[in-house]
Amino acid sequence: MSKKPVETTLYSLSSKPPRRPERRSEERFLSLLRVGALRLGARRELCLIRNISAGGMMIRPYSPIEPGTRVSVELKHGDSVSGVAQWSERGLVGITFDTQIDVLALLSASGMDTQPRMPRIEVDCIASVREDADVHKSRAMNISQGGICVKTNANLRIGAHVVVSLSGLEPAGGVVKWRDGDNYGIGFNRVFPVGELMSFLQEKKSSERKRAAG
Repeated sequence: MSKKPVETTLYSLSSKPPRRPERRSEERFLSLLRVGALRLGARRELCLIRNISAGGMMIRPYSPIEPGTRVSVELKHGDSVSGVAQWSERGLVGITFDTQIDVLALLSASGMDTQPRMPRIEVDCIASVREDADVHKSRAMNISQGGICVKTNANLRIGAHVVVSLSGLEPAGGVVKWRDGDNYGIGFNRVFPVGELMSFLQEKKSSERKRAAG
C-alpha cells in the first residue's frame, strides 16, 4: 500500500507567484507547513505558508481574505514582505509580492533557526531513476535534503531501491516511498548536506538567468 506524502511548505526559485492548486484530493497524514505572521491593516494573525516563490506565495489564512486586499507577511523575525491577494479558493489565498524576494537568502542558515533541515525546493530539470538494470528518464519536481519528487511514466514499485541522478549532484540511492499519479516520492538513503544542495540550487538559478538573458 502506497504512503501519502507529508504536506510541507514548498519553496520555488521561480519569479512567478504559485499557481492555483489542482482540483484533486490532497489529503495528507500530517501537515508541517511553515507558519507566518499575517498583517491585514491593523489586524495581525497567523497563517500557514503552503508555497512560496520569488514572486509570491500561497497561504492558508484563518480568516477570509478578498482578492485585491493588501497584506504583509512576516517570514523571519522583523523581516516582512508585502503584496496583494490575487485570488481566494478553497481556503487558500494567492499573493503577488510588490517586489521579488531572494528565496535562497530566505533559506540560508540565518533564516532556518527553528528548522532542523532545509524544506522542499521546487525544481524543473531532468533526472534519471535507476531500478536494478532499468534506467527511467524522469523530471524532478522538488527536492529536499532527505528526498525528491519525480514525475515519470515508469511504473515504479513502492519500496523499490533506486538510484537518482541529476546534473550537478552526486547520484543518490533511495527508496520509493509513495505514488500520486505519475509523481513518485523517493526518500534518500543519506541526508544531503545543506551546502551541497545550496550549491546545486545556486547553479540552477544561474542557468535560468542565463537562459532568460538569451
